[in-house]
Amino acid sequence: MKTKFISTKIKYDGTQLSPHFIYKNYEIMGDAIISFIGPCDVDLSKMVDIEDVVNNEPIYSEKMLHFICEIFNTDLVQGVYMQRLLVTIIKEQLETKYGKTLIRSGDDLFVGNGKLSVSIATKSPTSVLIHTALNIITNNTPVKTSGLSSDLNICDIEKFANEVLEAYSAEVKDIYLATTKVRGVV
Repeated sequence: MKTKFISTKIKYDGTQLSPHFIYKNYEIMGDAIISFIGPCDVDLSKMVDIEDVVNNEPIYSEKMLHFICEIFNTDLVQGVYMQRLLVTIIKEQLETKYGKTLIRSGDDLFVGNGKLSVSIATKSPTSVLIHTALNIITNNTPVKTSGLSSDLNICDIEKFANEVLEAYSAEVKDIYLATTKVRGVV
């Protein structure tokens, strides 16, 4: 799994969750995960999560750490496993490297009763796409949230992003390697 932190500020509006976004914009072909910092403002018309659309719950945050992942040759169930793996790795990084306590419920992370993350996995005709983002600050969010800087006192967001990218890539590589070292049984 290829990784890259994008230093340019990008406003996430939902259009980035599209096939080959990473390849077309950053020339990274194949399975990849990128990260960037920027606001998040997803209108209901661009929402992938139908539950949020039905509940009239658009996503908004003034500043988030975003992860976009594209995985080829897999189905949506495996994509949701990969999404949950990413969220679990984020939780582990915050707990082991930063000494923070979080709660994971499905694909959501919480600090106390403040929601730290948003996450979705979907299927395109060619790949599975994942978007996971963490609030950095909590100003003007539509629900009670927590933030990396505002609540967890993490200031070097790029360093944290790169730690997550590296850990996720290593775990995915290890999973694929594990499939090559076993003998089939009949």
